[in-house]
Amino acid sequence: MTDTSIDLAALLCSRLCHDLLSPVGALSNGLELLAEERDPEMRKRCMELLEQSARISADKLKFFRLAFGAAGGFGEQVPVQEPRALIDALVANNDRISINWALGVASLPKPAVKVLLNLASIAIDALVRGGTLDIGAESRDGASEIVVRAAGPRIAFDKEVGKALSLEMPTDGLSSRTAPAWMIAQIASGQGGGLQYALTEDALVMGAVLPEA
Repeated sequence: MTDTSIDLAALLCSRLCHDLLSPVGALSNGLELLAEERDPEMRKRCMELLEQSARISADKLKFFRLAFGAAGGFGEQVPVQEPRALIDALVANNDRISINWALGVASLPKPAVKVLLNLASIAIDALVRGGTLDIGAESRDGASEIVVRAAGPRIAFDKEVGKALSLEMPTDGLSSRTAPAWMIAQIASGQGGGLQYALTEDALVMGAVLPEA
């Protein structure tokens, strides 16, 4: 394993831990409150918060397992309903975001699924004030084509993430925030494809083309 691979793995782990810190911390706090609380209504409320935090934690773990991990290798097809369910679960925790799907295939190669999941994650992060998330995927001329569009007020998109998507960022400049974008850019490039994005004040559009091996 190269030093770059080790550094990337470490940064992805840091990103995972960062995203899990809030819901896991809420679980810990909820358990402490439950241990001290005697009022039945308040205990019921604590249980509801614990269930919510546990669900969010589980949803994020399932998402990152496929988005970052190598479970099952990289060669097989993945039914598109699997990444769709993972993204729907993340969006369900934010009632300010609505999602629309346009999937023209029943399955995608695992590298394309990783690209789809990570582009969706970037788009969700960009919708800090809510908005609409549109996700499409199809297979054309022997390649997987993916498009993700985030539309809403005050799109929040870190230009450093854009540099990572375009492979314009040196590896020594990567952070836990930009590592996922750099990873999927490497995946696309390694298959003879690529990523692109366009940003306006109220929309972020990202696309990917990955020729199938």
